[in-house]
Amino acid sequence: MNQRERWIETLTFGSPDRIPLTPGGARESTRLRWYKEGLPEGVNYHEHLREILGIKDDGSSQEKVNCGVDFRMIPQFEDKILEHKNGHYIVQDWKGNICEISDEFDTSYLLSAKDFVTRKWIKCPVETREDWEAMKERYEVDEPGRFPDDFAERCERLTERDYFSSIAFSGPFWQLREWCGFEGLCMMMVEQPELVAEMAEFWTDFISKVLARIFESFVPDHVHFNEDMAYKQKAMISPGMARRFCQPSWTAWTRQAKDAGGPLVGIDSDGYIGELIPIWIESGVNLCDPIEVAAGCDINEFRARFGHSIAYRGGIDKRCIAKGGETIRSELRRIEPVVRDGGYVPGCDHGVPSDISWPNFVEYTRLLAKMTGWL
Repeated sequence: MNQRERWIETLTFGSPDRIPLTPGGARESTRLRWYKEGLPEGVNYHEHLREILGIKDDGSSQEKVNCGVDFRMIPQFEDKILEHKNGHYIVQDWKGNICEISDEFDTSYLLSAKDFVTRKWIKCPVETREDWEAMKERYEVDEPGRFPDDFAERCERLTERDYFSSIAFSGPFWQLREWCGFEGLCMMMVEQPELVAEMAEFWTDFISKVLARIFESFVPDHVHFNEDMAYKQKAMISPGMARRFCQPSWTAWTRQAKDAGGPLVGIDSDGYIGELIPIWIESGVNLCDPIEVAAGCDINEFRARFGHSIAYRGGIDKRCIAKGGETIRSELRRIEPVVRDGGYVPGCDHGVPSDISWPNFVEYTRLLAKMTGWL
């Protein structure tokens, strides 16, 4: 099987020759630690892991490309430092938020998830209807820069791919939270529900129009919504609010992707997602990640509750990887029943943190490679 066939076969409960090997994504601080512990600088650590383990071929011989479509606001706000005091920056980020971060970082860390950066929110760009009317102007489908100049060429190459392809964008909860802030959005859901529904409908329509343009040229294997809408033990909003404000978007995009021939539609959310999974299944979603163990998520429990209605990625406790030894061996034994049952690509249940050493990560990957059929 090539890489693309293997991913699809695994996540649609088929019969793959092996299960994709995806131990996890390391952040900047983690890689800096690993360079001191044996990882050569300037190499792709996933490729280096395969070399260490003697895995020569992952089933893809092509250079990977993506369609290059930008789902974000255009133009973005100017990201800039407004104030520097007491070891912290007050910044305006690219989304228009005013927030406070450690001066260990700069505004580039707010544009991409290079590392784990804690921030304190001070002011968000949408607090009134007037703010909302101005924000909408940044989401024109035909805005220059939305689609790359070589979009047609990229799509032509993607139609002949032998690797697994994804497109990802913000779901309604994630996007409205970026506009209004978490507390601001939650208050609006109670005090101005019509405005929240209007914003969600706008976002649904914008994404649907962009997806239609993409699907005319190529159909990805995986359409992925970023949501991050759960704490430890509970979702951030009630199931009723999720159905009212978010489910229409999920349902519309899922139907659109599947009508175009896409086999997988997934949602990403940290935290305890047990009360959200039934709503995702109702909406047509058939994949979710990262299944955070520290938040109470148990891949075995979810499989028992939801059967083959949904597949998973992630689910391996990052804390066990950090401890290594018998702790990680026990953790892999814990998830093995779901690995064998199918519909599951195991890996670290979030970004790989810097308390995981390079030797422990190598050994964990070796054990995972054996479990998934690579060794």
